[in-house]
Amino acid sequence: MSLLLTLFFSFIQVGLFSVGGGYAAIPLIQEQIVEKHQLLTMAEFTDLITIAEMTPGPITINSATFVGQRVYGTLGAVVCSIAAILPSFIICLTLAYFYYKYKNFSGVQTVLASLRPAVVALIASAGVSILMLALFNSNINNIVLSDFRYLEFGLFVGGFFMLRKFKASAISVILGTGIIGTAIHIIIN
Repeated sequence: MSLLLTLFFSFIQVGLFSVGGGYAAIPLIQEQIVEKHQLLTMAEFTDLITIAEMTPGPITINSATFVGQRVYGTLGAVVCSIAAILPSFIICLTLAYFYYKYKNFSGVQTVLASLRPAVVALIASAGVSILMLALFNSNINNIVLSDFRYLEFGLFVGGFFMLRKFKASAISVILGTGIIGTAIHIIIN
């Protein structure tokens, strides 16, 4: 039962402090599940993020569900998912009430504009965390240059090039890099 409460309170915190969407939640989930409570290894967390990104739906909910299932089974998946949603649900109801009541007040627009840089910083932090996991199989604090993954870097650069230069769809880039990476790993091993 204490493990279930740990999961619940961990994902309440993730849901409460992941301002900016799912990618902003990734470092928070990593901190709670991998670093603080050590419920998953870094390799398991990397796999979890990969699956959560590929699965339809919000990444925070997918991650919560996968962590809960992995650590505590179906009940854990339900508890983690509800915990991740609950703060947003309460905050959205409260903010919607106040927004519709005070939307013409200039202070509201000022507060919203001042939150934008923090949201960008959280998303950038998540992007850097994912990149470090892909290129070094480690977080930013434990990088070992000899662990650099050249194949993953090549796939990243190729995917980025396809997205920016040729305006390829994200789905085709994800599928293409997945197929190419898998084929190369099969050939090498």
